[in-house]
Amino acid sequence: MGRRALLTGVTGFLGGYTARCLIADGWQVAAVVRTSSRTELLSAAVREQIALYDVEHMDLREIVREAAPDVVFHLAAYYTTTHSYDEIDDLIASNVTFGTKLLDAMDRNNVHRLVYARSSWQHYRGDDYEPANLYAASKEAFDAIVRFYEAANCLQRIGLTLFDTYGEDDRRNKLLAVLPKIAAEGKCLALSPGEQMVDFVHAEDVARAFALAGSYLAAGRTELCGDYVVSSGTAVTLRELIHRYECLCGEQMPVDWGARPYRVREIMIPWRGGRILPGWERKHKELM
Repeated sequence: MGRRALLTGVTGFLGGYTARCLIADGWQVAAVVRTSSRTELLSAAVREQIALYDVEHMDLREIVREAAPDVVFHLAAYYTTTHSYDEIDDLIASNVTFGTKLLDAMDRNNVHRLVYARSSWQHYRGDDYEPANLYAASKEAFDAIVRFYEAANCLQRIGLTLFDTYGEDDRRNKLLAVLPKIAAEGKCLALSPGEQMVDFVHAEDVARAFALAGSYLAAGRTELCGDYVVSSGTAVTLRELIHRYECLCGEQMPVDWGARPYRVREIMIPWRGGRILPGWERKHKELM
């Protein structure tokens, strides 16, 4: 029997890539979804090979018990750069409460292997923890809870710190995803002066990092537990990134540089700390 995975965030951009990668690597994949999850966006091939569990109709403890995973891959998150007051409940529920219940459901079913997503935004100005925004603070809160289960309940875990990502079929409101649409509409995108440094990794490479981390845990490689970065290892200005993107696409992107200010607590230089997961390297190097 093949290795069994339980995945959260499967209908998200990175979750979808990770599901496809795990299936290609021979994992039997189950996924936790909500009634509102847009499962129709999953390809027919993926839907046919994944068991879906609706957490709004089934207790997480029951889901973990029935799925019986060798490794849990936790990618679900509520993402926002600048939160509104009305978003706080959903932010905490998704990024802290749900993850905590998942960890407890795992522990109660004797499932002790976890691979999960961290954020480089947890490191606003260097190696020490300092959140760039409330989203990053909620990710750090979950980190603290993971450390409790690791110390008190024998959790074996690998945390992967993510930077900016890109790739095909990106439905997020992200720069590289919206630029072609805006260009096709003949509109111009108002951006900051563009001197902030960015670090982009293709979603397929991110998915391969999750699959590799899971394979280590499934193989009992406990010496590899800990935190790693999924990074290109370099950074360029946003202006330079758009220039490279234009060269790849063969057309000029309609950008009005300096038309809007930098965000409050804009990260001007991405965190350069951390270590790369052994055995992982990028396949996609067209941008970085």
